[in-house]
Amino acid sequence: MTNTLELIVNGAARRVPHPGDRTLLDVLRDEFGLKGAKYGCGKAQCGACAVLIDGSPARACVLRAKRAAGHEVTTLEGLADPVTGTLCMVQKAFLECEGAQCGYCLNGMVMTATALLRNNPSPTRGDICAAFRHNLCRCGTHLEIIASVERAAELMRGAQHE
Repeated sequence: MTNTLELIVNGAARRVPHPGDRTLLDVLRDEFGLKGAKYGCGKAQCGACAVLIDGSPARACVLRAKRAAGHEVTTLEGLADPVTGTLCMVQKAFLECEGAQCGYCLNGMVMTATALLRNNPSPTRGDICAAFRHNLCRCGTHLEIIASVERAAELMRGAQHE
């Protein structure tokens, strides 16, 4: 009898043989080669491991893979266009505004910003700061990160008018 777990990751069904009690982060990185989500603290405190589960941010370092079954898992890699590789507007804005230095927090910041902007296309600075309250930036790129989210919101609103 084979113990296999099926996950929907970035829009595609993926199978994991013998997942046991492994974390979603381990499965994404080790089984699927998706390295966007990073191991940071291992305690769901820093956000480096963030993914979207059904559009909401989740900490993959503590979430057991089997709990993600039946839900849509989106990783940093899944934000880009799967055919062309074109980055999503949040990713473009982070590049444009230099919203990353060391890269430790980048995955969590981009995933959190994506979820925020899907729910609130015109966030205030207060909304942005509140969304990031559980994300840790080690190098102090806070102003650039906020600017990146503001720019992504502008890009997204502009795309709606095209």
